[in-house]
Amino acid sequence: MTRPDTPVPVPVAVADRMAVAARAWLDTLDTDQRVLAHWPGPAAEPESEAERLRWYYTPTDHGGLAIGAQRPAQQGRAMQVVAAGTSTAGYVTVAAIMGLENVLDHVEDFAVDWGRERGRDPGLYYLRVFGEPGPVGVWGWRFGGHHVSLNVLVVDGVVRSTTPCFLGADPASSPLVGGGLLRPLGRVEDLARELVRSLSPEAAARAVLLDRAPSDIVGGNRSRIAHGDEMMALPDIWRGHFTEERLRERVTAMSATAEEASGLDAADHRLLALTDEPKGLPATALDAAQREILRGLVAAYVGRVPAGLAAPVDEDAVHFAWAGPTEPGAPHYYRLQAPRLLLEWDDTARDANHAHSVWRDPGADLGIDALAAHRAAHHR
Repeated sequence: MTRPDTPVPVPVAVADRMAVAARAWLDTLDTDQRVLAHWPGPAAEPESEAERLRWYYTPTDHGGLAIGAQRPAQQGRAMQVVAAGTSTAGYVTVAAIMGLENVLDHVEDFAVDWGRERGRDPGLYYLRVFGEPGPVGVWGWRFGGHHVSLNVLVVDGVVRSTTPCFLGADPASSPLVGGGLLRPLGRVEDLARELVRSLSPEAAARAVLLDRAPSDIVGGNRSRIAHGDEMMALPDIWRGHFTEERLRERVTAMSATAEEASGLDAADHRLLALTDEPKGLPATALDAAQREILRGLVAAYVGRVPAGLAAPVDEDAVHFAWAGPTEPGAPHYYRLQAPRLLLEWDDTARDANHAHSVWRDPGADLGIDALAAHRAAHHR
């Protein structure tokens, strides 16, 4: 029997907070809103599970009820779900990225065309709950829009997965009054550059895989990553391909232009492909100061969620790999990889002012393995 004064484990406490917030949000919705917002649980039916496994980071329909389609009070409840599943720093970063849609609209002269009334729209962030939030059974939620994708699975009242967790920023750096800069992911970039520039020539030769950077993260928005995965083309990262010719041509041209600008060929993509055996420089080759930078960099990713949710990282098993120049302002890419960790970053587009970052746990992404274990135990 659990003593009354025994601390509640973090994965249980966070799951409870999320369930309370999710139920409160769902209770505010009308029938039409619920059609979009509340789908069957992950173990309930194939169609719902297939939808749960889809995630995006482009300005496409992420699936769910859009913030802009909700009343103000409902919007507040939706954001409470997001807050329940993120750390304070994670929530602030998500909110800042959502607000950047207004900045990006200004950068693009309020004229970008994505086949909808407003091309860059901070109201197009979507929340969907799968299953019945509570302490028994399987349920989860997904929140996403341009440059945000949060994916959570809960099994019997315990948070079992919080990845893939994607955060991006476009612009990555924006001017503020008084000479300041708005850089929501600034430390995620700066720590990695500090690490690579601190390396000896011999260590750098192991860490820097290529003198050019791919135009996107290599894993893309795959549900599961696998040995040999290469960078996906931009049209394949959207929810389906565009049927309108002008939009199809536009995104195809964007992809081709980015690929040409990267200077990568087929051999380069094979070199940068994801592999079971990590590429780059092992943490065991770093000195004490460099190991401290590495810890800070890992924390900048796993710290997006409440402390205690991320799987422990075997620091000695982490490998650091970089592609592209190391000086500030140049297009670049990096990744950190270990058995339960894959962190990817790229900042190449818009003159290296458009950043993507993702935290993945190959052993727990989308809770696929945890769900399989649950089914095996309860649905024989």
